[in-house]
Amino acid sequence: MPKAAGSNVDMPRVAVIGAGYWGKNIVRTLHGIGALEAVCDPDERLLHSYMKTCQGTRLTQDYGEVLADKSIGAVAIATPAAMHADMVRKAIEAGKDVFVEKPLCLSAEEGRGLVKLAKDKGRVLMVGHLLHYHPAVIKLKELIGDGELGKIHYIYSTRLNLGKIRSEENVLWSFAPHDVSVVLALAGGMPDCISASAGCFLQGGLADTAAVSMSFKSGVKSNIFVSWLHPYKEQRLVVVGSKKMAVFSDTEPVDKLVVYPHEIGWKMGVPVLEKKDGEAVPLSGPEPLQAELMHFLECVRDRKAPLTDGEEGLRVLSVLARCQTEMDRPPHGEKQARPAAPEVKFFVHPTALVDVPVKVGDGTSVWHFSHIMRDCEIGKNCNIGQNVVISPGVKIGNCVKVQNNVSVYTGVTIEDGVFCGPSMVFTNVVNPRSHISRRSEYMPTLVKQGATIGANSTVVCGHTIGKFAFVGAGAVVTKDVPDYALVMGNPASVRGHMCECGVKLAFNKDKASCESCGAVYEMDGGTVRRNP
Repeated sequence: MPKAAGSNVDMPRVAVIGAGYWGKNIVRTLHGIGALEAVCDPDERLLHSYMKTCQGTRLTQDYGEVLADKSIGAVAIATPAAMHADMVRKAIEAGKDVFVEKPLCLSAEEGRGLVKLAKDKGRVLMVGHLLHYHPAVIKLKELIGDGELGKIHYIYSTRLNLGKIRSEENVLWSFAPHDVSVVLALAGGMPDCISASAGCFLQGGLADTAAVSMSFKSGVKSNIFVSWLHPYKEQRLVVVGSKKMAVFSDTEPVDKLVVYPHEIGWKMGVPVLEKKDGEAVPLSGPEPLQAELMHFLECVRDRKAPLTDGEEGLRVLSVLARCQTEMDRPPHGEKQARPAAPEVKFFVHPTALVDVPVKVGDGTSVWHFSHIMRDCEIGKNCNIGQNVVISPGVKIGNCVKVQNNVSVYTGVTIEDGVFCGPSMVFTNVVNPRSHISRRSEYMPTLVKQGATIGANSTVVCGHTIGKFAFVGAGAVVTKDVPDYALVMGNPASVRGHMCECGVKLAFNKDKASCESCGAVYEMDGGTVRRNP
């Protein structure tokens, strides 16, 4: 691996995924330190703009091409937050180390699955909580650790701006991860009490402002206010201690960190304040993004956990999830107002129930007595049969058929073109007890593109059904199913391989040609691949 100029760090080769709004800064920084191998973005014109500024760097619109490239050891993902979970998972499964911009994803349950997957695969997973690498926050941690500020009373953070206004996530998930992450670090633990409220002014039920209050066992109190509907930009963090107070103003061109040695005395039982001038704290070091990405590269090289690793990202996610729950509660004494129904371009039978918010693609049909629960994503041209339940947070791709009497539980992800046969069963807990809550122990299940799961079969959670695999009727899946494999029995075992068109293949000297469609396959060490 090459080394950056003036550095002892061996540089892994990194591909940046998403090179627009914030991704362009990651591209610039990685290129400057000599670690940029490729840039991937669906916008051809945007990619073209990098031909001059990043000469010698590969440019592609195909994420699959990046994942298949063995010379690329790591990816830096800066796509919209709604895409994080799927892209991080695919990168880890492809053997890549991952840096992902905040938030890790939009679901604590998905986050737990990603953290577990990274651990199981031995991959570095780092979340872009940039402020941890800012010289001012590093200094603040030192001041608190050395007792310079005394006992910390409260922490107040604001992140305000006019834009960028998003539609895929609200301002809490877009702006607050940085602030929550830093507050947790400065307070030294997780909060035992959280309250949150939101203001929705522009897009119906999508929050434009959010106010979060947290209390910690140490006695520290914290308030965070974020808004993308504010007349000016402000990023300020105030830490009030028993000895001194500190203010970090990131929008100030100089003197970003100022300490105020105000003193409060008591005379005759009355507090007396003695104000003193603020003292600017000298700061040094590289720009935060460079420090953050260099830290990621060092962690990849040394195979060590980053400061802002997946576990830290998961703690932030859990706080955000609790805040969102609080924001969703109706005010005391008021009934929950249901958001106005969007224009529907899919069919829902009158006996079926579809909660809000959900995303359902055009051309999808939801049939008799089925229930689609909140925060699900279902693609285009799907068929959801009779008496089907899709649990919160489930993601289903395009052209999927879920036949009658199937429950798709939280933690299940179904890719495009999958067939789920009648009365087949998913699970999400391996050791259920009715009197013990296991919500924090849900294990993810992934069904890859084109797979078929036969009637009355069972898929035990925590496993992956490979692409175009075929699970026979009544089979019990207790381990991962390879791509194109035909599995049968209890426990399910490989009994052959299937063509993408659904016809069983007959291999001869590791080669097979489908007798129906003519597709050609080869087997290498038990792994089946279709030839182009």
